[in-house]
Amino acid sequence: MVKAKYQSVLDLGEKLNIQDGNVVEENGVLKVWGTAKTQYEKNLLWDNIKAIGGENPTDIMADIKVADESVYHRHTVQSGETLGKIAKHYYGDAMKYKTIFEANTDILKNPDLIYPDQELIIPNA
Repeated sequence: MVKAKYQSVLDLGEKLNIQDGNVVEENGVLKVWGTAKTQYEKNLLWDNIKAIGGENPTDIMADIKVADESVYHRHTVQSGETLGKIAKHYYGDAMKYKTIFEANTDILKNPDLIYPDQELIIPNA
């Protein structure tokens, strides 16, 4: 029953390719653990858990670790994206594009010139 309630969390974990993931249901509590690639992916899982179970759910216990804590995320540029659009997605503020630009000056020379398939570091806020 609890597993079905949180099925979208389990599906997201599979989509994100969570490493060493495991799920056990005991006494009406779903226990979930694994390792996300980045803090951003961990946050996605927690946001999904909270959307289903509320701010402090009592029917799920999750222990999600982060493999790479040196960055918030690694983003592959898609056609039509700008640094502002990417900053808005990750930070909620398009003006933080400068933070992303500064973290990627090894591959970016101009904040207005990014190209599809470039992998950008999204630094921790």
